Amino acid sequence: MKSMINAKQLTHEFFRRDEEGNVEGISVALDHVDLDVAPGAFIAILGHNGSGKSTLAKHINALLTPSEGTLLVDGMDVSDPERTLSIRESAGMVFQNPDNQIIATVVEEDVGFGPENMGIPTDEIWQRVESALKGVGMWKYREHSPNRLSGGQKQRVAIAGVMAMEPKCIILDEPTAMLDPGGRAEVLQVAHELNRKKGITIILITHYMEEVVDADYVYVMEKGHIIMDGTPREIFSRVDDLIAHRLTVPQITLLAHRLKAAGLDIPEGILTREELIKALCP
Repeated sequence: MKSMINAKQLTHEFFRRDEEGNVEGISVALDHVDLDVAPGAFIAILGHNGSGKSTLAKHINALLTPSEGTLLVDGMDVSDPERTLSIRESAGMVFQNPDNQIIATVVEEDVGFGPENMGIPTDEIWQRVESALKGVGMWKYREHSPNRLSGGQKQRVAIAGVMAMEPKCIILDEPTAMLDPGGRAEVLQVAHELNRKKGITIILITHYMEEVVDADYVYVMEKGHIIMDGTPREIFSRVDDLIAHRLTVPQITLLAHRLKAAGLDIPEGILTREELIKALCP
């Protein structure tokens, strides 16, 4: 089966230049990264600011091209300029701030903007707009101005705009960073529903540990490297390693870890309150 995303030794360097344009330094944002994502997977990429996770996201959307190594998206090489538009149709991107992505003054017109630019016939555009807005629970707001929406609602509209282009993969680059807990929950629910019901590959980039608990697989990045990868349970079974890398751990996982350290016979990698209750009261 063809991978949705396949990176081999992916490296990206940023050149720092002085006022005269001379190179005065090189920053390595991605350092020989290997990644393989199957179609229909829900993948989370964790890391601090500066870890390289957003640089990786921009490569998947062909906003950046590798300095070294290769990255294939749905079998297409992001270094091939002739495939850029096809890659962006296959892998849609939702950015951290929805205000940077919403451009129209009416919700339904904004969602239809992408398909219109793809040359989709008008009747099909409106079918896609309706389907996308219903998919994110925003159909009743179709005639609203985006300025009247909450942060979570705006982000759902941004996701609908990407959905209307019918990509095989959606990259969510810290989509909840500017939202309150209610808005964060809304956006995550939409992402999981798109994955489960429509089979869309989801790449969730975040620094919130709680958001990755339900992912299929997790990659942890630091200074351009993947330093850990595994299922959420495998990652959160390594509490001491995560703390050593200055990464937070879900409160339930940390509590279970400390109870185990105090002598209770419970497993590592507990992810939810229900699991902890079951472990304590078998």
